[in-house]
Amino acid sequence: MPSDQNNSGRSLPKISGRSIVRFLVASLWVGIVLAALDIDPRNILVSAHAAFEKLADMGLSSFNWAFTYILIGAIVVVLV
Repeated sequence: MPSDQNNSGRSLPKISGRSIVRFLVASLWVGIVLAALDIDPRNILVSAHAAFEKLADMGLSSFNWAFTYILIGAIVVVLV
């Protein structure tokens, strides 16, 4: 049995020098475009962090809202 079939079809991608050069060139072009648009990578990270915090707060407030109604319902069900 070939060694690449032992992993049930899962194998690591081959990384060549050409793929590294393509990655570097693509990164350079993206960096140039972002600089032309006056976009700072630090701002992207700060915005992503703020969005994640807002999403987490919304999830927790929804859980708090649902938990209140579950608790009220449980009290009524236990008493009946």
